[in-house]
Formats: sequence, C-alpha cells, structure tokens
Amino acid sequence: MPMEEMELKPGRHMLYMEWYSRDPGGLFMKVNRWLYSAQSPYQRIDIFESPFYGRVFALDGITMTTEIDEFMYHEMLVHVPMFMHPNPKKVLVIGGGDGGSVREVLKHPSVEKVVMCEIDEMVVRAAMEYLPYTASKLNDPRVELVFEDGSKFVRQFKNEFDVIIIDSTDPTAGQGGHLFTLEFYKACNEALKEDGILCAQTEGMTYDWEWGSTAYKRIKANFPLVKMYLGFMPTYPGGLWSYTYASKAGWDPIKDFNPEKVRNFKEPLRYYNEEIHKAAFALPNFVKKYIGEE
Repeated sequence: MPMEEMELKPGRHMLYMEWYSRDPGGLFMKVNRWLYSAQSPYQRIDIFESPFYGRVFALDGITMTTEIDEFMYHEMLVHVPMFMHPNPKKVLVIGGGDGGSVREVLKHPSVEKVVMCEIDEMVVRAAMEYLPYTASKLNDPRVELVFEDGSKFVRQFKNEFDVIIIDSTDPTAGQGGHLFTLEFYKACNEALKEDGILCAQTEGMTYDWEWGSTAYKRIKANFPLVKMYLGFMPTYPGGLWSYTYASKAGWDPIKDFNPEKVRNFKEPLRYYNEEIHKAAFALPNFVKKYIGEE
C-alpha cells in the first residue's frame, strides 16, 4: 500500500541519497515533505518535496525528474525530433509515465494524437496526483494512455507514427532494459511512416557511456541517418545527457533544420532554441570515441 503523506516539523529534514551506478558518488537532497511511496509490480515509486529541487520523482532510488530541471530533459528529448518533422500528427511516446514528454509534444499545433505506452500504471496515476505540472497534459483528449510493455506494444504497428519518442528508464532499472535492444529499435523503425523520426534518451556519457554507445550503435543499425546530441541535465549522473536522433527518410538534423520554425513557435520554451538545436550535435572528442565516430 502507498505510504501516507508525511510532513516534517520546521527545522527538521530527511535526506534522500542516490548512489550512481559506478559508485563514484551520488546525488543528495534534503526532504521536507514525503508525498508518496509505493511498490508497484515493477518498481518502487517515490515522490517527495525538497526545499531546493521542488517535487522529486524517483524509481528504485534513481531520480527521474525534479521540478527545477525536468524541462531541460523533456524539451531536448521532444523538440529536436518534433521540429525536424514537417508535419507531425501522430506521435508515440514509449515510457515517460511522468507526462513531461507528452506535455512538450502537445505544444506542437499539428499534433492530432499522442499514444503514451507506459508499463507501470501506478507511475502515471501518482504523477497525475503529485506532479501536476509535469503530468498536466495526460488528461488531454488527444492523449491515449496504454499500460503495456512498450517493447511488445510497438510490434503491432506498421507505417503508423510520424514520430516515436523513447523516454525510458535506465536500462539497469526496472523494465528499462527492454527498450534498449536491437529488436526493439527495428520494431520502432517499422512502426514509423516512411518519413518518420525516432528520438531516444540514451543515457549519460560520463558514468554510463557503455549504454549510450550501445544504444547509438543499435539504432544506427536500423536507420539510414542517426546522430547523437547532448544536453545539460544537472540532476542526472554526470550532468551531461545524450539523446539519439534517427530519421527514416534521411533528414539531417543540421543540414535540413529550419530555424524559422523555432523562432515562430508560440509556446514557451525554457531550454531549447534554434542555437541549442544546432550546438547540441557538436560532440566532444571523448563522446565521438565512445560511439565510434572519431
């Protein structure tokens, strides 16, 4: 059963600690109010308030979102592929149960339908109750919520979606590993229309670069044009996060990018802009080496 909400007395706090996978250190936060804690069939879910980070969402002790910086991750994951597609109408989000990716997708006026496939319904229900801004669009009539394994769900579609966004948990946590396989990326390619675009979060390139490198190479094996790009994400391990863009039609995210679409965009953006879009694809030498693109 979910733990009841708990608020500490003034001047007192708990401490949340996340240890990174290689154990070089971690992330530590003061907690002044614990909002939700439960064990789902798949993972432990925690949501709490921190005096600096705001509301924090964690799965199996790994930080997924904080109010202070979640926009950096969600804007970079979503808007790069959305602005590259000429007319995205139908979008599939795999994972992303907190709702942040759906929120950003629906900023694009061309979108008619978003299917969000999240394996853990308890994550979505908790986000809708305790993360009202991040999950603010999950009740939108254009959104269809599906509670299934995304690696299996995507296999039933052929030539269906304009954009697929993979907002997965870490491959070492819960069910996230199913969304990093060669077979999964092949199924995503088949589910996209002929001009479809895929974008996946592919982990940090400081502590977990092997997963980023593996994901990039597996996506590259299934698409004619694949590029990795980077963005800051302060509360993720290393603070430097990777995303992998893949175009089924071969649209280059630099050569074929139209910055006027971004300049004329009416919705608020706090991180992503036309300069960031182009700069994000300039990779440091060590990242190029990791993904075999020296």
